[in-house]
Amino acid sequence: MNPRIVCIGGGTGLPNLLRGLKKYTDNITAIVTVADDGGSSGIIRDELKIPPPGDIRNCLLALADTEPLMENLFQYRFTSGSFKGHSFGNIFLAAMTEMLGDFELAIKESSKVLAVRGRVLPSTLDDVILEAEYHDGSTVCGESNIPQPRREIKRIRIKPENARPLEEALEAVEKADAIILGPGSLYTSVIPNLLVKDMAKSISGSRAKKIYVVNVMTQPGETTGYTAYDHIRAIIEHSCHDLLEYVVINSGKVPEELLERYRADGAVPVICDSEKIKKIGYNVVEADILNYTDVVRHSPEKLARVIMKIIKR
Repeated sequence: MNPRIVCIGGGTGLPNLLRGLKKYTDNITAIVTVADDGGSSGIIRDELKIPPPGDIRNCLLALADTEPLMENLFQYRFTSGSFKGHSFGNIFLAAMTEMLGDFELAIKESSKVLAVRGRVLPSTLDDVILEAEYHDGSTVCGESNIPQPRREIKRIRIKPENARPLEEALEAVEKADAIILGPGSLYTSVIPNLLVKDMAKSISGSRAKKIYVVNVMTQPGETTGYTAYDHIRAIIEHSCHDLLEYVVINSGKVPEELLERYRADGAVPVICDSEKIKKIGYNVVEADILNYTDVVRHSPEKLARVIMKIIKR
């Protein structure tokens, strides 16, 4: 079995998922948000007028079949001088883009260098900016400005609103056996991909099994107080009801010492209100998919096993 899997998102959640899935199939397409405007990616985007490379870099490395030294090199961040804060991988992708004159081609050629198993595609090549509208009626532009304490997000938009998707991305969605959204920041990693022209419509029309992986923890200033149902409601409101079929929720218990640290930052475990989710027509899969380390993350191996079981149903 070598299922065709499309994974959609960004941030740290998507690479984590890819690391687990690549053990089951080579037929993976990662569709990655390009709305990032902070840090090294933001500087490169602003100065070189290319899409932000950071999330792309992380997904390439997650799917890479390469030496640990090469991965460490691509993740290395300079600590001084004019390169301070930049990762080597971001600079490499920027250099490849300038040399080849095409960001998409730069990703493809970088995939060969890193022996990537699968494909990594930006959700769009257009220069997209995220805009958030809050419940108090105010708005803010820029992905890095959106999470704000005590301000609840009502809606996310991308500018330009008619940003075009890559044809390869739409084809991958159409031919997929499974499409997975998340895990990852709801409003700044997952939903922005769905706002690219025709993307939500293509996912909705696909015969694939459509799976959403709910985050383990709430994110301060973005999903404060959100339950699992609230995450799904936000996705539906930005797309359509038949975008999802299965919802995967962690049932593992976060260790108390970790909870204390996260609580200090305003993050708590996402409450699993599975009955509410079932009532609106989705299948809920609860499982311990937690990685018991010094940060609260999904375990790539456990999550991949759960997803493969859903695909085989």
